[in-house]
Amino acid sequence: MSTQTREKRSSWGSAPRRERLHEERLTRGRRPPWLRVRPPGGETYERVRLIVHDLHLHTVCEEAMCPNLPECWGHGTATFLILGDVCTRSCGFCKVKTGRPGPVDEEEPLRVAEAVKAMGLRHAVITSVTRDDLPDGGAHIFARTIAEIKRIQPGCTVEVLIPDFKGDPEALRMVMDEHPEVLNHNVETVPRLYRTVRPQAKYERSLQVLEIAREMDPRALTKSGIMVGLGEEWDEILEVMDDLREHDVDILTIGQYLQPSRYHLPISRYYTPEEFQKLHDEGMKRGFLWVESGPLVRSSFHAGEQVRKLLAEREASLS
Repeated sequence: MSTQTREKRSSWGSAPRRERLHEERLTRGRRPPWLRVRPPGGETYERVRLIVHDLHLHTVCEEAMCPNLPECWGHGTATFLILGDVCTRSCGFCKVKTGRPGPVDEEEPLRVAEAVKAMGLRHAVITSVTRDDLPDGGAHIFARTIAEIKRIQPGCTVEVLIPDFKGDPEALRMVMDEHPEVLNHNVETVPRLYRTVRPQAKYERSLQVLEIAREMDPRALTKSGIMVGLGEEWDEILEVMDDLREHDVDILTIGQYLQPSRYHLPISRYYTPEEFQKLHDEGMKRGFLWVESGPLVRSSFHAGEQVRKLLAEREASLS
């Protein structure tokens, strides 16, 4: 066997195997018991899987290795990932592929709406990769997806988890003009860690996106989320809460960062369920309408429950 052949076999075969073994060690040995999840399966899970794959759609559940996939798909829900499965940014925490994306699929909004109807969803969550290669960042696909869902599945509320669109207010306006019930944009971590966690993002820009969205549609709920376990200090988390409340954000999600592979940022520590409860209490004390805080919490965790309760309360207060 030539040296070149051995090198190719090593680069093709051993790296995936090492990554798989690393992830197995994370699951078996180092994760505390409150981070264990049940394996996927069941009739409803299989139905969701077939709908998503038959319509050639992506979900962040799969692409980002969400630990809640078995629970959410088992309950008949999924978070749709639009604009492809390749991101133009290289965040240190994210499993989604980074590179040069393919062309935009203009038929994708209709297929997402068809999946929402087939799954009988009352609340649909839509997110995307970041598409800095597009003039509008893909905002028109978000807008059309919202419109198609509302046309095909009347009464279904829509939550969009958007990128920052490079701070372009006109791109954001495209999305808000379709009146999603929830506008979600995650700040992800504390400002001090942005250079390593979100090197192509800006903390202040993310805050401005949330603030401008509220100004464009005061009836929409605004939402943001952070991960813990990346090296942040407790006081820094509280400062992020204060910043989000200063920008009138309604909903906050807080979850444990889980290293998706050995090539991603390491976990600095695991927060306990008791600490997550304290963070929940701190958030509620600061005036958030809803705080979802727990080890396995992700952006869309219990999203439908949040929106039904809070929209009913908002409508009552504005009537």
